[in-house]
Amino acid sequence: MPPVVFVFLDGVGLAAPHDSNPFSKATMKATTRLLGGPLVVGVEQSHTGLHLAALDAQLGVEGIPQSATGQVSLFTGVNAVQRLGFHLPAYPNAPLQALVREHSILHQATARGYRATFANAYSPLYFEMIQKAKRRMSATTHAVLGAEIPFRWLSDLEKGNAVYWDMTNEYLTEHYDIDIPPISAQQAGNNLARIARSNDLVLYESFLTDRVGHKKRPDEAITVLELLDHFLDGLWTAVAPDITVVISSDHGNIEDLRRSTHTTNPVPLLVTGPGADAFRQAQAITDVARGIIEVLER
Repeated sequence: MPPVVFVFLDGVGLAAPHDSNPFSKATMKATTRLLGGPLVVGVEQSHTGLHLAALDAQLGVEGIPQSATGQVSLFTGVNAVQRLGFHLPAYPNAPLQALVREHSILHQATARGYRATFANAYSPLYFEMIQKAKRRMSATTHAVLGAEIPFRWLSDLEKGNAVYWDMTNEYLTEHYDIDIPPISAQQAGNNLARIARSNDLVLYESFLTDRVGHKKRPDEAITVLELLDHFLDGLWTAVAPDITVVISSDHGNIEDLRRSTHTTNPVPLLVTGPGADAFRQAQAITDVARGIIEVLER
């Protein structure tokens, strides 16, 4: 069973090179070296060990793609947008919660006997806020609960056995006064690769790209993309040669800073490693889960 690392990047679309597209200006050396150019429309390609395609995120329903329906569709392979009849923002409602708990790739993998894990670190404060109704569970949290696999905690993060959503741990110190040393994005990528050595499927989520996309600040967006490139470089250089790395998103956002909302742009599907050919027919975000399971079952 060839292992898979699935990196979910919230709010990343594919757009043409433009002054409003920070992918056109960011110095992303590792990504450019891999693709032969920036991550923009026109660099799609498919050959041995590499597949880059543009995926539809609207899924046959008019309107701007949103996080709840997009993420559930991406993680399950089920068209959650058509199920609801509209694009639902933010957190999944009750029908989507049930869908992602029962059909997520984490659940699909464990049901087949594979070792699956969610690499993100949680803090007790997260669940305290949920109990106090001060926040709602993400689609990934529901997926972990549905698959009945253990959460990773801040203690795991300190040991390098988890990765925080901001990659560098800086958010923990700045906003929660949690004394965990920051790390480089490159090291975070290395840590994610190490987690993959003892699992068949690893899911990691970062919504830093979506957060900065909503702010419409070009300099900040470029900084985040360059940070992401260091993270991916750390991952790509540290993973074992038999590991397939899958990178995709739920909707566009950061690729067009002329607006603070999401976009209708397609999202990238970037796959490296021996399982890249399993995704050659993928056309929509609902095709990603199928490709991951196909790689695992080889």
